[in-house]
Amino acid sequence: MTLVSPRQLLPGVPYPLGAHFDGLGINFAVFSAHASKIELCIFDATGRREVERLTLPECSDEVWHGYLPDTSPGLVYGYRAYGPYEPHKGHRFNPHKLLLDPYARKLQGQVRWTDALFGYRLHSPKADLSFDRRDSAAAMPKGVVIEEMPVGVKFPRPRVPWSKTVIYEAHVRGISMQRPGVMTHERGTFAALGHPDFIAHLLQLGVTTLELMPVHAFLQDSFLLQRGLRNYWGYNTLGFFAPEPGYLSTGDLNEIRMAVRHFHAAGIEVILDVVYNHTCSGSELGPTLSLRGLDNASYYRLIPGQERYYINDTGCGNTLNLSHPRVIQMVLDSLRYWAQAFDIDGFRFDLCSTLGREANGFDPASGFFDALLQDPELSQLKLIAEPWDIGPGGYQLGRHPARFAEWNDKFRDGVRHFWAGGEGLRGEFAGRMLGSSDLFDHHHRKPWSSINFIASHDGFTLRDVVSYNEKHNDGNGENGHDGHGENYSVNWGVEGPSDDPLIQQLRATVQRSMLTCVMLAQGTPMLLGGDEFHRSQRGNNNAYCQDNALSWVDWAAAQSEEGRALSRYVGRLSAIRRDFSVLQGDHFLHGRGQILPGLADVSWFDERATPISVEDWQNPVARALTLQYAGPAEASRLPALSNESACDIVLMFFNAGHEPITFQFPRSEDAHYLLIDSNIADGGATSQCELQTRVTVAAHSVQVFANRPCREIL
Repeated sequence: MTLVSPRQLLPGVPYPLGAHFDGLGINFAVFSAHASKIELCIFDATGRREVERLTLPECSDEVWHGYLPDTSPGLVYGYRAYGPYEPHKGHRFNPHKLLLDPYARKLQGQVRWTDALFGYRLHSPKADLSFDRRDSAAAMPKGVVIEEMPVGVKFPRPRVPWSKTVIYEAHVRGISMQRPGVMTHERGTFAALGHPDFIAHLLQLGVTTLELMPVHAFLQDSFLLQRGLRNYWGYNTLGFFAPEPGYLSTGDLNEIRMAVRHFHAAGIEVILDVVYNHTCSGSELGPTLSLRGLDNASYYRLIPGQERYYINDTGCGNTLNLSHPRVIQMVLDSLRYWAQAFDIDGFRFDLCSTLGREANGFDPASGFFDALLQDPELSQLKLIAEPWDIGPGGYQLGRHPARFAEWNDKFRDGVRHFWAGGEGLRGEFAGRMLGSSDLFDHHHRKPWSSINFIASHDGFTLRDVVSYNEKHNDGNGENGHDGHGENYSVNWGVEGPSDDPLIQQLRATVQRSMLTCVMLAQGTPMLLGGDEFHRSQRGNNNAYCQDNALSWVDWAAAQSEEGRALSRYVGRLSAIRRDFSVLQGDHFLHGRGQILPGLADVSWFDERATPISVEDWQNPVARALTLQYAGPAEASRLPALSNESACDIVLMFFNAGHEPITFQFPRSEDAHYLLIDSNIADGGATSQCELQTRVTVAAHSVQVFANRPCREIL
């Protein structure tokens, strides 16, 4: 197709990358080390008709650039890249394919699946070695030039200290699709996310930090659409700078800014789950949408000597090349854009081990980590790693740089297994409750480095952990082969929902016991949205493609008697954590610090108040433990105290057995106030001093006492 244009681009400048309006025109800049020519394609306002095609006139330091004067924001555009089509050498240029600008701030339209999207003839015997000449523009989304962010007064961030952080993981769409009081056209969008009722709910729970599942624009996979399903989670990024269009009720980017500011006004941080380890284009047999057509050999990791194929450390068909400086630049530019334009407070990095992998394997001093941690703005935000991928040596829990916190699946599995009645788990459970020092106590790291959770988006909900022995993923259309196989879950007698009041009571107790561990262990607690009121996915532990009521949060359950009771219980746990600084874990406890003579900073006992011996730790059937924390009543670090009134002592009695157990208090001379009992729906806290020297703890439950009442509850 030849489009004659009366206009020509001026040279412009190579920085910044992307399309930027300066008040008089728009500068375009895009990286490609191997292209021979790049054309700017301009479309009408609908994005359906290409009206101009202009060659970028300059290439500086492998950045192609040009300036279009007398042009305003709202312009709809894409690129076409010329160069070698040599798949064996890693080059897949095809100018018949319209390419999305990697730096596009806003998208118009969506991918419409057609064979024309592929750079090769899809049904050719030579597969991707062939060359396809069909134009893909009609099936492609386009970039939209936006107004530059105004420079003005910045709203202050909450900047919650890690030691006081409580994270709530949620999905922008799922959290509001069934929420009452939200206008229909705003459901599932940022306009509904900042609803006052939702913010009030988070404050009641004691949440300080909202973690949102991916909001970058993502692809609806063709294989899911063919099954009548949709990509719900969004871990399949199409554009790293543009929000998912479906999350904006009006298309206005200010919806995101307003939502974040509502949370900030309430003292709640907002962090984003981001996916920089791969893109949505899949393997070498996938479509040509953006990076593949711009410079495949630079943007992706290719198999040395077989550059036709991708290194697939992510399980998603491709792996971004975070060893390339321009790819690192793109990722950091994206992070900085979200932090500056939308005041985002931090990021959780999906498959973070991939981002730290160099030629010789994972390296905590990789180029990406070094660049990120020296950045004066990004390094001051909350950074969280999902510390694994499927590549060689991909499991790197505890080995990320000290500035990171990390999702701790060993906490999840150890605590689940302990309450499920697993044998020989005393030592494992104790280690997880004390911040997993075996994993994180090095390089001056803190207990907050461990993100402690029982459930996340990936796996069973908390309710399903106590309701199903097996996963039930048939609705995903993969014959039940997807999702985790080992969930350490127990249905307590019936697979799925039960009307038996004894089973219901037992499940509720075990849920509260596990939540108590999450909230009161050393480390950073994280809750999965809806777990505070018994949300279920009917046994599906991989609901990535379930954009329906199975995954959406059922707010009617939150209004039930049982739902309100569990939410109050979580709120009380948060209050206890806030009130007792010894639970906030600003340093690792090993039992060597003396708070008072004979009183260590942390101690473990059995139910007889006898210190646990080395042999007892190995007892395969023992399921009773007493954990005693002791420390200064205030958060500041003080030398050993001379008067007990300034000392907080918190006791936790754990009974994971099938029968009630009587526990002896280790210090009979102390006052004992019940802070919470997981066998009681509302926790049973009291301001009355308990004078007894022993207490009976119900089966599968935990009781927490202190030498003073919790001031935030009573």
